[in-house]
Amino acid sequence: MTVDVRAVTESEFPDWLRALRTGFLRPPVVTDAEVADRLAHVDPARTLGAFDGDRLVATFRSFRQEVSTVGGGSLTADAITQVTVSPTHRRRGLLSRMMTSDLAAAKERGDAIATLIAAEYPIYGRYGFGPASWCSAWSVDVRRTGLDPRRSGRPEDGGRIDMTDADEIRKIGPGTHRRLAGVRAGVTDRSPRDWEVGTGLSVHSESWREPFYAVYRAESGEVEGFVAYTADDKWDDAKQPMNTATVRDLIAVTPAAERALWHYLCSIDWIGTVRSGYRAPDDPLPLLLPDPRAAKLLTHADMLWVRVLDVVRVLESRTYPVADSLVLDVRDGGGTGDGLAGGRYRLDASPDGVSCVRTTESADLAFDIAELSTFAFGDESAVRLSRVGRVEELTAGAAARADLLFRTSLRPFSPDIF
Repeated sequence: MTVDVRAVTESEFPDWLRALRTGFLRPPVVTDAEVADRLAHVDPARTLGAFDGDRLVATFRSFRQEVSTVGGGSLTADAITQVTVSPTHRRRGLLSRMMTSDLAAAKERGDAIATLIAAEYPIYGRYGFGPASWCSAWSVDVRRTGLDPRRSGRPEDGGRIDMTDADEIRKIGPGTHRRLAGVRAGVTDRSPRDWEVGTGLSVHSESWREPFYAVYRAESGEVEGFVAYTADDKWDDAKQPMNTATVRDLIAVTPAAERALWHYLCSIDWIGTVRSGYRAPDDPLPLLLPDPRAAKLLTHADMLWVRVLDVVRVLESRTYPVADSLVLDVRDGGGTGDGLAGGRYRLDASPDGVSCVRTTESADLAFDIAELSTFAFGDESAVRLSRVGRVEELTAGAAARADLLFRTSLRPFSPDIF
């Protein structure tokens, strides 16, 4: 029987949720309350399913998103999420059919990029996606840090840290998060719904554990950061506390806020270990400790994946630290992305402005569309990629010049999984 790929109807949404949970190896049971809660926040036209007869065997959903670019700009993205294929229907091209339909619709809408968080690395490169940001996570042995336990919880810059609650975080969090997007590329926006779910106001299928919240205010009283964290309750046989604080969310928009919040977490009584959660790979956490070895690296992995749909808008959306011109041959002929964004483009960029236009001039560099994601967000070296054959240098020295144009002093940071 032919498998039909199409948008789901409201009456089919409970079955879509069960198929979603099946694909993610979670119990395939949903409540009426969960169905109603989720249905109120999805766009049915962008919620796809694959039907084998009357049985849903694959899921796919997208929504509108804003992503910060280098220099504080933003791009409208087609954010892809909740992609599954049931075990009985793998290797039948269902993902390709859903992805083809969604990317074509995104291009037609005028979205500049598509984004996703990849559960597995090898899947999405064939559709033109490339990792635009990476994440790291650390486990800090508090007793090894070398911090003075009498002082590390109190900022020395005139600022202060106060305990707070979810209500205040929902008030101060959105503005702080938007400020982060102004200084880091790769930050995806948070909707009011995201803040509700992230602070426990709206919870459906997963268990919720209320975290502790703390906010950092500068000497002026301005909020510059906050943290949400949980703590376990573990004691050893000698009646010594062995508790771990796990960061759920930490947003800091100034170096002072970063220092104060990490030092605060490492000064809480009974806490022997701090787990950082996903951070930017260049997060200053280890360097904020007198003994950086106290921060053990647990994770280093790809985070936000980007598929460029409009080369001109993507390259013109960011700033550049030096002046130069490059002709880029962007190849977009594989997977389901035939012709979506390929071509030859002349980039003229400087600290004063940028122009990107199609051209017939000879190219300086050639690469597949997936590589453009890493360049556009500043997190990869053209020289490095040329050494493994993923960038072709057609003009001597062009890869090094591209690095000077594209690389950033701060690596992209994507704090949210969607």
